[in-house]
Amino acid sequence: MADLHIDVDERELSASWTDENPETRDAIADALPLSGDATRWGDELYFPIPVDVPPENARAEVPVGAVAYWPQGDALCLFWGPTPASTGDQPRAAAPVSVVAEIEDVQPLQSLAGGARITARSD
Repeated sequence: MADLHIDVDERELSASWTDENPETRDAIADALPLSGDATRWGDELYFPIPVDVPPENARAEVPVGAVAYWPQGDALCLFWGPTPASTGDQPRAAAPVSVVAEIEDVQPLQSLAGGARITARSD
């Protein structure tokens, strides 16, 4: 069962929290529900959230399906494929991010044409 539900326009996604960055994860979980108009950057969506935490185990290269916090922009990011910073098929953030969850199935995002309205909520 998913810990996190993410609606991207009409697409419903499920994600599970990870233990990689517990302080960042907890700060985001405490701020739920979150919503905003996301900007697309390659196969990444990001939108500002009212969370301000320092980098925690931040890295630029992330797995497909990563849900991450971008400390430089106080934003939540969804990754499902290569970005302009990628050198191959692996998603790569513009600057290091802290991964907090993993989307179970990124397939619904493949048909996304541009930016989107995102809502993230817990069970």
